[in-house]
Amino acid sequence: MNTNSGIPHRQHTALLLIDIQERLMPVIANQQQVFDNANKLLQGAQILNLPIIVTEQYPKGLGKTCPEIQLPANQQITEKTCFSCMLSDGVMRQLIDAGAKSVILAGAEAHICVLKTALDALQNGFEVHVVADAVSSRTEQNRQLALERMRQSGAFIVSVEMILFQLLEAAGTDEFKQISKLIK
Repeated sequence: MNTNSGIPHRQHTALLLIDIQERLMPVIANQQQVFDNANKLLQGAQILNLPIIVTEQYPKGLGKTCPEIQLPANQQITEKTCFSCMLSDGVMRQLIDAGAKSVILAGAEAHICVLKTALDALQNGFEVHVVADAVSSRTEQNRQLALERMRQSGAFIVSVEMILFQLLEAAGTDEFKQISKLIK
């Protein structure tokens, strides 16, 4: 079990957006919630200057990242075939280059790629924050089981609003005002 406080520090935190792809999302429960909250996370990460890592699982079969996802201009996409993003050299290189000690996870499917990524990230010493309202699976049961499994292993289960305000630390700043508008 993770014994730290679970408070991410933005200078050491990266957002990892996992496999929100064209041929996968039509069968995902609550897909619109995932789109909306993934976009809030992306915008929040840009406001807070967090590194953003976006993956696609076997894009030849599952398609590209959904057009509903508002990626930053010139966002690099890391293709992978392994379920865990942590087994992707491209993802690991980006995390190391960013000096990340904490990762924020969002995407699909909660019980497969998000779960495997969370477990492997924990194994590799990362602090893991899984954004519950920005992950899903084909069934709500698999999503719930995945969240519980990740919690059992030491991941922090958060909401979009929780994680963005944890990263802010104080009210009254321009960043606070931008994040507040984003959440409303």
